Amino acid sequence: MKRVHYSWIILTITFFTIIVAGIIRSSSGVFIIPFENEFGWNRSIISFAFGVSLFLYGFSGPFMAALIEVLGLKKMMLIALSTLLVGLGLTYVMEQSWQLILIWGVIIGLGSGLFLTVLSPYVANRWFEKRRGLAIGILTASTATGQLILLPVLAIIIENFSWRFAVGLILLLSALMFVIVLLFMKSSPREVGLLPYGREEEREESEGLQKKNPIAMAFGSLVDAVKVKAFWLLAGSFFICGLSTSGLIGTHFISYCMSFGISVVTSAALLSFMGVFDLIGTTLSGWLSDRFDNRWLLFWYYSLRGVSLLILPSALIEGSVTLLVIFSVFYGLDWIATVPPTINISRQIFGIEKSGMIYGWIFASHQAGAAVAAYGGGLIYNVFFSYTWAFLYAGMFCLLASLFVIVIKKDHAITSIDRLNESI
Repeated sequence: MKRVHYSWIILTITFFTIIVAGIIRSSSGVFIIPFENEFGWNRSIISFAFGVSLFLYGFSGPFMAALIEVLGLKKMMLIALSTLLVGLGLTYVMEQSWQLILIWGVIIGLGSGLFLTVLSPYVANRWFEKRRGLAIGILTASTATGQLILLPVLAIIIENFSWRFAVGLILLLSALMFVIVLLFMKSSPREVGLLPYGREEEREESEGLQKKNPIAMAFGSLVDAVKVKAFWLLAGSFFICGLSTSGLIGTHFISYCMSFGISVVTSAALLSFMGVFDLIGTTLSGWLSDRFDNRWLLFWYYSLRGVSLLILPSALIEGSVTLLVIFSVFYGLDWIATVPPTINISRQIFGIEKSGMIYGWIFASHQAGAAVAAYGGGLIYNVFFSYTWAFLYAGMFCLLASLFVIVIKKDHAITSIDRLNESI
């Protein structure tokens, strides 16, 4: 019987670790109203804390990629999980709004940075030669899987018991993943005497990156990237991607539904329903990104997302179950489906060694957009007592992002690599 290649075991461990980190991040939506009710904090302050988290975990991406090169994959995963455990534990003793900003904004934001930014492309690039797009699709879909399985559970726990029991559940899961990573995770195929999946012969790997300062590496990659037009187009489209997903839907969708009389459990169930289709769509996107022009994939993803966001306010105002289901299907299918094509384009332009850190900067732009939407959504609610304009603006921005990605030239990868090599 043929043994399973250890790359698939690494992918499985990474998949479940990202699930846990993803549910910590996406759970912010179910905690807004409980925190508001118990502590009396203004919703814009709570949104600001979650916005800080979104921004910091995105901005930390290129530095996490550089630290992986220096410290190794396994050690970085253990450090990040430890940080999340500390943040979740401190949640039980917070009393002031500044403590919420410190704990959920800074500590949990930095702790989730590795798992939700560069971990997926790093594992796919280093452990897979073949099926790389599929691997990225599976890993990026894992954030939706956590949302699918756990978000309704957290909502039920909060409604029937307390938000503290919900935090306890994700704290327990984080501790479990820490033990699994400690026992079974490996930093590279060489540690188990294997080549990456699908590679048939050994290649010389550059050791130069491991000797450099991680901060210098991260900023050095940014200096290279800003010289390339495609970087700005990818970063701009990903800013809008973050604004229209984790920043807006992930943070405010449940509260938006509740403002129309939909219960927290039903709202969370709708969000998890999107997660079902996101799991399908993102995995399929990874498969498609190995076979079709990634620019056109992104064009259709952003266009469909924009249309679905423009439909949502009408669906809620009319109370149409049919429109809500249509929204959930279309939005869910491409929630994170944009990630595999964006990673592929980044790798084609900048190469495997640099693409991890440069994608980290592109993802930082994603999270800057998410932070704007998380905080901006709260502000719009305070002004209009409704989220409707926030969702309409997000839909229009998505249509703009579809134009950004289609402008990237098909042969840009070759010319950009040549230009960067000449500058080194």
